[in-house]
Amino acid sequence: MTADGPRRSWVEQIMGMPISLLARGGPASSAAAAAAAEAVFAELREIDATFSTYRAESVVSRLGRGEVALEDCPDDVREVAQLCERARTLTDGLFDARRPDDSWDPSGYVKGWAVQRAARHLPQTGELDWCLNAGGDVVVRCGGDRSFNVGIADPRDATRAATVLAWSSGGVATSGTAVRGAHLYDPRTRGPALTHWASVTVAGTSLELADVLATAAFVAGPSWTEIVALGPGCIGLAIGHDGALVPTGGWPRPDC
Repeated sequence: MTADGPRRSWVEQIMGMPISLLARGGPASSAAAAAAAEAVFAELREIDATFSTYRAESVVSRLGRGEVALEDCPDDVREVAQLCERARTLTDGLFDARRPDDSWDPSGYVKGWAVQRAARHLPQTGELDWCLNAGGDVVVRCGGDRSFNVGIADPRDATRAATVLAWSSGGVATSGTAVRGAHLYDPRTRGPALTHWASVTVAGTSLELADVLATAAFVAGPSWTEIVALGPGCIGLAIGHDGALVPTGGWPRPDC
């Protein structure tokens, strides 16, 4: 069930996008909730300083220019490199941090990993619910049988939701080209991903995994459900270019 009650929200521009945090429940205005919010944003700022490919001084930018070797990078960078390789193996190469020019760009992995990691600062109590939203990909944590209504953007009109998913714990990630254009590529062809779907959304226990699977499922096209099934407990929703909603088993019946 969804819930009403006292709410408090915070928002910052980090990683090139608005990241918002919503606390819902009696303690939403407490000092503890505010401290948790600051810890979340502080970690995201630190991760951005390390991994941003738009900052010339970041470790990842320096790595790309050959100024440092991977083995000399901080633990977080080496960990992400291993996780990217694990994701590539899991998806049979459909998710790959190597770009067509063979440069390493972990940005597609870092977003979900960073937000999931920052969410560890959110205290879990029976009274307080959290929704951490990074550019439309979310981590939610609710107590009891409560949930948040997560809007799944309409890829034909970003100002409206195509449908809503009630989700109580875990992550929800969407991959597509509606917002950023043809930024996804198919590692099999080393060219732009063919847009069989307008978008693919995956919900699961972890935003880190859901984000990887949403990207790989979008690239997979017709076989997208096989990719979603790689995540234990994951469910998915594909939206066609005509607006048709195509869910996997387990996804609540779309309002269509």
